[in-house]
Amino acid sequence: MSGYASTARAAEAATTATPPVTEPDDYRMDDYRAPVPSTLAGGTVVDTAAAKALHDRGVPFIDVLPRPPRPQNLPEDTIWRPNPRENIPGSLWLVDTGYGALAPVMERYFFDGLAAATVGDRAAPVVIYCQRDCWMSWNAARRAIAAGYTAVHWYPDGTEGWAEAGLPLVAAEPEPRPDE
Repeated sequence: MSGYASTARAAEAATTATPPVTEPDDYRMDDYRAPVPSTLAGGTVVDTAAAKALHDRGVPFIDVLPRPPRPQNLPEDTIWRPNPRENIPGSLWLVDTGYGALAPVMERYFFDGLAAATVGDRAAPVVIYCQRDCWMSWNAARRAIAAGYTAVHWYPDGTEGWAEAGLPLVAAEPEPRPDE
């Protein structure tokens, strides 16, 4: 291959590469399953090796993957089977807390869970995650920082990154929602 051909291919690849995602000024309000930024103002972005090291130290992990609640009008004798979830062992699953806007009851649920995980210490480290390319974990990490948590670690590769590294996932059930 000539030098020109390889240079032309490199230039083409550079122009078709996905541009980096920048942090928005506020919470992401829609299109949650999309490429995420590589930064989190006020927090620490961690890769799988760093997440594993934090996990090994006993740092609490918060999973914010959404899960629809049992429909309110579903007859009592109807079997409800929500999608199963496997997450990082020991995680606290606070469903539906990564949306851009939260109802007050869900915001309280998030902050109560975060306080329980950190034993009320806003300086204690905590890892927040979901799935890869999911803005919900970024939103939740940003929300924790805005509430005064000073050692927030965001793990954007989430359960996919953990599993790809050969690390175990376990069947999980969410912390009960306050509206169920």
